[in-house]
This record gives sequence, structure tokens and C-alpha cells, in this order.
Amino acid sequence: MNNATPIHRAPDDPASRQALALAGVFQAASVVDELARNGHADQRAWETLIKATVDTNPESFEAVYGGHPNNLRQGLEVLEALTGRKQASPVVMRYGFSMILLMSKLRNNSDMLDELGESLDRVQHQAAHFGATHENVVSNLGETYQQTLSTFKHRIVVQGDPTMLQSPMMPERVRATLLAGVRFALLWHQQGGRRWKLIIQRRALRRALDNLP
Repeated sequence: MNNATPIHRAPDDPASRQALALAGVFQAASVVDELARNGHADQRAWETLIKATVDTNPESFEAVYGGHPNNLRQGLEVLEALTGRKQASPVVMRYGFSMILLMSKLRNNSDMLDELGESLDRVQHQAAHFGATHENVVSNLGETYQQTLSTFKHRIVVQGDPTMLQSPMMPERVRATLLAGVRFALLWHQQGGRRWKLIIQRRALRRALDNLP
């Protein structure tokens, strides 16, 4: 029996694709918050983010998030808050919008884009041997974030339980998740997503969320 997750074709309209990519950004924001406060996060949400970051050459848009919108369910729920349908977490929202800001700065820095691409290529080879969520892979993703995106003047300050944040592998996991959020922010931009649209086109986002399976 084939137990692989079936690939569900993403809606062809740009708004739905933007919603899915944006869900990845805010799923990363939510996972960072969970890791920082509790020391753990939903495994499916976490693995979706890391695998999306490691796979630098996905075969399709759907393959980025593992082929089914449920893999981004946690992020989609945050988007419901962004549209005003649910209560929003100010901390999660801050993380998400900060990742989008980092993405904008990254797009304007060709040297860093090249450095990031080369580093992720090395990580992809490592993941092929160990697996995408192996500690060595996560450590290298965290180091990649630290050497690139965290050098911008605008840095994401993560709040949480100091004991949790200082526990073994936690800084690496948090940084790897932040990198995943920026990866999804780039995907969102590639699909036509823009920051100003989040402010004036919330109805379109609501419709896109309603159209997802």
C-alpha cells in the first residue's frame, strides 16, 4: 500500500497561491513562538517548514508544502486572525511581518542571495544523507540564518522562556524556523504577494482562504 500523502493541486488563482505561501510565513511565526515559550511545536507544522527550506528545487508549487494544505493548517489559522475573523497573537504577527521585511531586504542584496543559495545547496546534499530534520541539517540551517539574515540591521528578537531558549538545539531550531519563514515569504512574493495588499485586500484573502480545501 502506498502511504504517501496525495498531491492536491493548488488553486490556479494567484490569491489562493499567495494565501498558501503566506500561511507558510505565519506558520513559521507560530512555531517560533511555540518553541520559545514551550520548548516544542506541532511536529507536522515543524517538518513542513524544514522540508520546504531544504528542498531548493521543488517539482511544483504544491510540493513546497508537501502537497496538501493541511500541512499549513497552523499558518492558515493565523491568517484567519490576520483577516479579523479570529483573535490575533501580537507576538506571532510581529514575527510574521518581520520575516516579510527580511525577505524584502534579502531580495535587494544579491551577494547574500548567492551566499544563501550556496549554503542551502550544501544543506540539501546533507539532508539527502541524514534526512531533512536531522540535527546536523537543522544546525546548518540555523547557522545559515545566523550568517546571513541575522546580519541585517533589522533583526528578529525572539521572546520566550529563557530556559527553553537556552536548551540544547533550541537556538538552532528557532533560527532554522525563521529561515523557513523567509523562504515562504520569497515564495509569497514570487506569487505576486505584496505588503500593501495585506492592508487593503483583506477581503480577497478571506475569499482565498474560503476556497482552499
